[in-house]
Parts: sequence; structure tokens; C-alpha cells
Amino acid sequence: MFLVTLLIINVIFAFVVWVYCKLTSGVCSSSRHLVGKTVIVTGANAGIGYETAKDLAARGARLILACRNETRGRAAKDQITAATGNSDVHYQHLDLASLKSVRSFADNILKNEQRLDVLVNNAGCYGSNFEKTEDGLLLEMQSNHFGPFLLTNLLLPLLKSSAPSRIVNVSSVAHMGAVIDLDNLNAEKETKKTYSKMTVYCNTKMCNILMTVELERRLKGTGVTVNALHPGIIATGISSHDRLMSSLMSTSLFFLKPYCKTPWEGAQTTIHLAVAPELSGTSGRYFRDCREVKPSKQAQDTEMARKLWEESERLVKLKTA
Repeated sequence: MFLVTLLIINVIFAFVVWVYCKLTSGVCSSSRHLVGKTVIVTGANAGIGYETAKDLAARGARLILACRNETRGRAAKDQITAATGNSDVHYQHLDLASLKSVRSFADNILKNEQRLDVLVNNAGCYGSNFEKTEDGLLLEMQSNHFGPFLLTNLLLPLLKSSAPSRIVNVSSVAHMGAVIDLDNLNAEKETKKTYSKMTVYCNTKMCNILMTVELERRLKGTGVTVNALHPGIIATGISSHDRLMSSLMSTSLFFLKPYCKTPWEGAQTTIHLAVAPELSGTSGRYFRDCREVKPSKQAQDTEMARKLWEESERLVKLKTA
């Protein structure tokens, strides 16, 4: 009898948690159209990036899918066009782990696009090994921070000339586990034995928010806003490049999936920041479930944000880009 009672209590508890997760999952309520607007979404071939791109295409935007994998990127383009009826959807190659690719992509956009109304820095990865890119930068730091940092800066002239425009940075609640050392930003002090995949991921997500804080300061008076967000815990392929990590994540998510957001649910806060009219003057903030919330204390450190910006400029050689 005791075991039956315990089982019933556990089932009820699990149900209550599931209901709470679903009821508190924010949904973008804006019906604003984007006809005549140009939008770039990085990592738009799968997961929340794909759902974000599909929603913005359905609103009539000229949509550019910036993806590393050409096969998946073109497939996503065809699927979004078929689902929304919007034929103004385009794929362009972008590999954030290559600064040469970032510069090439940005150069192409600046030469061929008349405007840029929304830039969604969505692409990211988790679980990378201790390895450097062709640019000498830590792979995960470059994919999640240095690449988007350079991309955003290179596209700022077009964003400014298209104002009012928006930049949306997809971060994570994982930023709360960050341990930022500006003298070790590129893992200069690490070895394979001391390297922590989790710490690096948390650090990249902190960088996303600190970049948002400093960029807001630099963009005052330009008509360009920038905000960051936590999309929620979602079952996606963010660690699919690492077989062991992907296997561990899949096992964990098997049990947690009922409480995770779907990619569609996870995309809602990104979409909200991209289109909500009431956010036209909101900048430098952090959101979750379509509501503004406070990030960690370190993520609000304006001096840290300034120093990170300057170090990032140096590492990506922004001044000579």
C-alpha cells in the first residue's frame, strides 16, 4: 500500500511540474508583419533557429538563413518556403568557427542587401573538445562568442542605416555558472586535463550577455537595439558534433523531455524580441519566457563588459577587418 501511495504522489508531482512548465512557457503574442524587412538568422537549419526563421518568414520577411552546413541549410530554406509560402527565403554559407567565413559572409551582405532590420545571433554549440580553430581561437569560444561578435560588428553599418533595427543574442541561463578570466579567455592557461567543457559553455553564454550590455552602450542614439535571452531547456542537437556528449545528452533528455520545451516553444522569446512593438526602445536587457528578468550579477558588470569587448576586438583583429 505504501509503494502504491508513493507512486501516486510521484505521478501527481510529475504532472504538476509538467503543467507548471507549460503554463510558464512564454509565447510571443505579437502579430506584427515583416513585409519589406530583411532578417538574418544564424544556425537556422534546425532547432529553435529553424522555428525562429520559419515564424519570421511567415510574417513576410526577406529571410537569410546563415548556416554552416550547406545541405541542411538549403533543405531548411525549401521547407520554410513550402511551409510559409514565402519565396524570399535564401541560404548563405556562414561558419562562425572561421573568421574568414564571417568576413566573407558580412562582405556579401553589405554589398548585396539594401537593408538589415533584424540580426538573430542564434547559432551555438556545446561540448567541443579542447581544440583551436584556424584562427588560433578556442573552438567553442569562437563559435559561440568571437564569431557572432565579429559578425555583429561588421554588419553594424547596415543595421544603423536601416534603423530602427534589432539585434537578438541567444544566450542561456547557463551563464550563471560562468567563471570569466579575461587573461584566460582563449584558454591560454588550460591543458586537455584542466579543460572543462561545461565551464567554457557557461563562459560563452556569459559573453553573449556582456556583449549585449556593452553594445547597448555603444549604440545609444543610433536606433539599433540589442537584447539577450534564455530560450529554455530544449531537446535540440546543440551537442551533436560530440558523439559522447550527444549520447549523454540524449539519455538525460529521455527522462527530462516531458519537462523540456519543444523547439517551437523555445523560439518564442527570440521571436518576441525580434518583432514585439512594445520593445522598440528596449535595449541591453535579458529575457526569459517573453519577459524581462535579471541575469546574474556578473552579467550586469559594465566594466567587465567593456573589458571583454576590448579583448574580443583584439582577438578577432576587428580593427583590421
